[in-house]
Amino acid sequence: MKLSRSKNSVECLGLGIVPLDILFTVPYFPKAGHKIDAVNLIIQGGGPVPNCLVGLSRFGVRTAFIGAFGDDLWGRMGIDELKREQVDVGNVFIKRQPSALASGMIETGSGRRTIALYRKIAVKPSDLNLHALPVPKVIHLDGRDLPACLKLARWGRKIGARVSLDIGSMRNDVSPLLPLVDLLIVADAFALPFTRTRAARAAITELRRRCPGMIVVTEGMKGSLGFDGGKWRRQRAYRVKNVDTTGAGDSFHAGYLYGVLKGWSMPECLEFGAAAAALKCTQPGARTGAPRLSQVRQFLRKRRTANA
Repeated sequence: MKLSRSKNSVECLGLGIVPLDILFTVPYFPKAGHKIDAVNLIIQGGGPVPNCLVGLSRFGVRTAFIGAFGDDLWGRMGIDELKREQVDVGNVFIKRQPSALASGMIETGSGRRTIALYRKIAVKPSDLNLHALPVPKVIHLDGRDLPACLKLARWGRKIGARVSLDIGSMRNDVSPLLPLVDLLIVADAFALPFTRTRAARAAITELRRRCPGMIVVTEGMKGSLGFDGGKWRRQRAYRVKNVDTTGAGDSFHAGYLYGVLKGWSMPECLEFGAAAAALKCTQPGARTGAPRLSQVRQFLRKRRTANA
């Protein structure tokens, strides 16, 4: 079953997994077999693509999401949350399988987190009615439901949309999708093992053999490295007091894609993405911590003034 579709135009259309996150903040990670009391609890929607769309929506970008929810409490919570964030959910699907769930722990002080995902529900190519979709400027994917991602990416290329791909770690093989990607932004946790290299620059060089688009590898606290087809671009990570790193990459993507939609250069996109990611890390939760446009602008103004 699909919800009634909105006819509003969108700038970014996303397809990806959409688990409900149940995140416990703990004073330290317990050893195997031990128990621990949590000091905080956050329950909210998750998934790299919907998180990015929420971030873009907070920047004033019109967004829409394609994803599969179960007909259960978790699914209803996930849809309602996206609606509140002004993400168009007119193309999500309600299925009989249970909604995806992710549970994790966040360590106080370091902000490190560990997550376990349970997901049996998926979007299939047959679910996608391309003629009914809004025509976006950017299509953002996570590569998880690969056949559906391939169908949407091929459609995106035909209509002139730019195809963006976010991969945070080694999961399923996304090789067939890479030739269709215009904006490849991946974590080093994926880039290095996938290319069997030891450094971001070598990984990007290898990825360029498979992907014709602009490529960025994020390296956590080291920042990010990109190649725009002509020059190498390095962006340092901003130092902040980490509370929770969950969703930092998703906020980076939101900041980067905001720049792409504004026609910015890669260095400008990298800078804005780094600022958005840094601000996210100062707050708990991938979505509750996603910054507003005014916050990112103010953050960058302060850093530029301090460095002047």
